[in-house]
Amino acid sequence: MPDDLVARAQAGDQTAFRELYRQHAGRVYALCLRLTGDGRDAEERTQDVFVRLWDKLRSFRGDSAFSSWLHRLAVNVVLNERRTTSRREQRVMPAEDPDTVVGAQHAAPVRGSGGLSIDLERAIAELPDGAREVFVLYDIEGYTHGEIAELVGIAEGTSKAQLFRARRLLREQLER
Repeated sequence: MPDDLVARAQAGDQTAFRELYRQHAGRVYALCLRLTGDGRDAEERTQDVFVRLWDKLRSFRGDSAFSSWLHRLAVNVVLNERRTTSRREQRVMPAEDPDTVVGAQHAAPVRGSGGLSIDLERAIAELPDGAREVFVLYDIEGYTHGEIAELVGIAEGTSKAQLFRARRLLREQLER
């Protein structure tokens, strides 16, 4: 059963919804940042998650913890946006000079003088999209390969291969 704050927000209480936002925005942003690897994108996706939450809040039945339900909603928002953007770019991107696109995607990594956690966050952000998604969902968020396959729309074997790739790339980046 939903708690009182969730129930009030479901009934349209905007003050209760603002309190839900205040309580959960930091965790949602952190998840979006790990999935997107970009602060600006993470801010936009966080806002998208809460807009979507306002629309879908009435469908929350309380079968699981609200935070778990919101977490799943955030993952779906980020992955759906990535799919939409990818399709749009495939339709719009000119094919005349593909080398400029490849060069832009493989910029040299920037290492800071900070500790390992900062280097790890930066290394995760530099992973290719698919590898980063699977790494974050499996190693950080605790999803199974089956759940990841369903969420992302890939085969379970692809999820395992992407995780192996992500871990190898991370090791290489952190050993530099």
